[in-house]
Amino acid sequence: MSRSPFPLSRVYGLLEPGPVLLLSTAHQGRANVMTLSWHTMMEFEPPLVGCVVSDRDFSFAALKATRQCVLNIPTVELAQKVVDCGNCSGRDTDKFATLGLTPLPAEQVAAPLVAECYASLECRVVDTRLVNRYGFFVLEVVQAWLDADRKDPRTLHHRGYGAFMQAGETIQLPSKMR
Repeated sequence: MSRSPFPLSRVYGLLEPGPVLLLSTAHQGRANVMTLSWHTMMEFEPPLVGCVVSDRDFSFAALKATRQCVLNIPTVELAQKVVDCGNCSGRDTDKFATLGLTPLPAEQVAAPLVAECYASLECRVVDTRLVNRYGFFVLEVVQAWLDADRKDPRTLHHRGYGAFMQAGETIQLPSKMR
């Protein structure tokens, strides 16, 4: 096996573990949605998710002010809308209208669910200690929604620089974990 140097600026594409998300917020009467791939599970019960939102993103101020959002999980059928969402700013674009996404009322937070997504996780910010330094928010999932009619959903996984993978075949192996 041969090894060659790999650019440090592309390491995240090797480690990206989870699906690309659409993070939705609502602030000052305005709903917004952004593409997010920098997130990680932190705890199982209650479910805690860490995510990085840059202070350059329009959603950052809304998330910091309201301390609420929805993590929406799109499938490959929404791939182009996911990319388009990430390529424009909520500062000057109503992304829901422009991209043909449908906001639905959430049950426990003010931010909307995205109807076209396979699953939606209503979240509250529970830790902001790393926000100012890294843009890292710790979210607690307070309500989860799943479209049970979608069998074998294929999620998108960002590899960097416009490259994506889709989730593949599910395999089941013996495990003591439940």
